[in-house]
Amino acid sequence: MTEKITSGEYRALAELRYRIRLFLRAGDSTAYALGLEPQQYQMLLAIRGLDEKEPGTIGNFAEKLAIKHHSAVELIDRLEKRGYVKRLRDKNDRRQVHVLLLPRGEKALAGVVEERISELRATGAALVRTIETILDRRNGKPKSKRAR
Repeated sequence: MTEKITSGEYRALAELRYRIRLFLRAGDSTAYALGLEPQQYQMLLAIRGLDEKEPGTIGNFAEKLAIKHHSAVELIDRLEKRGYVKRLRDKNDRRQVHVLLLPRGEKALAGVVEERISELRATGAALVRTIETILDRRNGKPKSKRAR
């Protein structure tokens, strides 16, 4: 039988959603202030944050941003026009297009990321506490005192 969801868990989930929205909204504002649209920032971050084992294809980036392939193509088009990224056809499979981050894109991205990391270092403990409130009960653990 499933445990009843407590009022505390409802509050914690509401708090988690609130904190995530604050973080995302602040990231959008930072991106705008530095001349990037939020989705451009997200795409640059997806490109830069790609694990070297993953393919740097438009399809992969569309999946990471949870957008349609054609939307990712349009986003890459805009970034390429600004000199932030470059497309390269795969040598073995000409149907595959890889996207590379150029130094100008790296510089634009770094400005936003510095601000986001600083924000997380300043407010991340509250986010962690909120998540722990939800996870601790489900795992049968007493509330963690770690990030308080």
